[in-house]
Amino acid sequence: MDKLAQYRQAVKQLLTEQFCPTTPDEPVQEQLIFDEERDHYQLAYVGWQGNKRVFGPVLHCDIQAGKIWVQYNGTESMVAQRLVEMGVAPSDIVLGFHSEFKRQFTPYAVH
Repeated sequence: MDKLAQYRQAVKQLLTEQFCPTTPDEPVQEQLIFDEERDHYQLAYVGWQGNKRVFGPVLHCDIQAGKIWVQYNGTESMVAQRLVEMGVAPSDIVLGFHSEFKRQFTPYAVH
């Protein structure tokens, strides 16, 4: 398996592990969104809680220039560490939710 295919599979597995299926009658749904053509992957909440609209990402990753960018992590999971456990090199993971200055102090790639 080539690296891009491996990284796509790892990101989809990561998001699927965080996914808690909801029944159709629940007012807030979790949605897995996989755009393999443009390499955008997201787990999001969509729905209503009473009169309040619920919409937003839970976890968002992109694959850019051969690296997995964790753009947003609204979970308590250590998603970058989980990617490493799945065989992704730390040098191929970017914590996109941190500034470049902060990224230099992580065990992952700066860009």
